[in-house]
Amino acid sequence: MSLRADAPARATHVHRFSRAERWVHRTSAALMGVCVLTAACLYVPELAQLVGRRALVVTVHQWAGLALPVPVLLGLVSRALRADLRLLNRFGPHDRLWLRAALRRDERHAARPAGKFNAGQKIYAAWIAGATLVMLGTGLIMWFTHLTPLVWRTSATFVHDWLALTMGIVLAGHIGMALADPEARRGMRTGEVSREWADREHSLWRH
Repeated sequence: MSLRADAPARATHVHRFSRAERWVHRTSAALMGVCVLTAACLYVPELAQLVGRRALVVTVHQWAGLALPVPVLLGLVSRALRADLRLLNRFGPHDRLWLRAALRRDERHAARPAGKFNAGQKIYAAWIAGATLVMLGTGLIMWFTHLTPLVWRTSATFVHDWLALTMGIVLAGHIGMALADPEARRGMRTGEVSREWADREHSLWRH
């Protein structure tokens, strides 16, 4: 009796993210948050005066930035993470349809077909991965000043600063979209989402 009673409850939810994937996301988000906050303390005069101890802030910023790729690299031991990275790296005809609908602001779910990840999520993942690598490279050039000529350091500083601002804006948009979708947040928090949400938002996902 209890097995039959529990079956409908289990059927209403589907597994979306493994524990390893959720750990990678949370750890990466924490490190990124430290980078953003310390960067703000270094570049916003009011915050710099409030926090003080600039040398300590610089050190925390440097080591948080250096550690940023580590969670993903460690997470590669997870088969689920590797499978999802392959999905994020593939664009299909349905992704072009999703993007056209998004540009037209067509909110109909039928106009936005998506697999486990929609086209917007794929573009964001690719952009943030590339931006993180650029930030890491330019940061290392700025950190180890004796290894590169002045023109390299000047260029690296320019790219690092402006890309940091851009990343802050993009991350704010990402957080805003997450706040607007409680079910997506639940998937990242618990690993499960409702079957109704999965069928509606990711109609091509064979969960």
